[in-house]
Amino acid sequence: MTGQERAALRKQANTLSPITQIGKDGISDNLIRTVEEAIDKRGLIKLSVLESADMTAQEAAAAIAARSGAEVIQCIGRKLVLYRERKEES
Repeated sequence: MTGQERAALRKQANTLSPITQIGKDGISDNLIRTVEEAIDKRGLIKLSVLESADMTAQEAAAAIAARSGAEVIQCIGRKLVLYRERKEES
């Protein structure tokens, strides 16, 4: 992904609300399932990491991206943005 593409995605993410929160339970199979469903539908999603979580937004983003095949676009504070190209519907 080029820097221009990443910048365009960051700009789009500014208006998004987090679809879910990562809390003290961390990254569960249910969370990954929720993320994958949302990212299949939207392509670009934002998540929030609660203070009670035992990980930072960067750690959570890396773990979710590894399990879902998404790409980390940005992490700011306790928010993270992930992107995965949507599959063409046939």
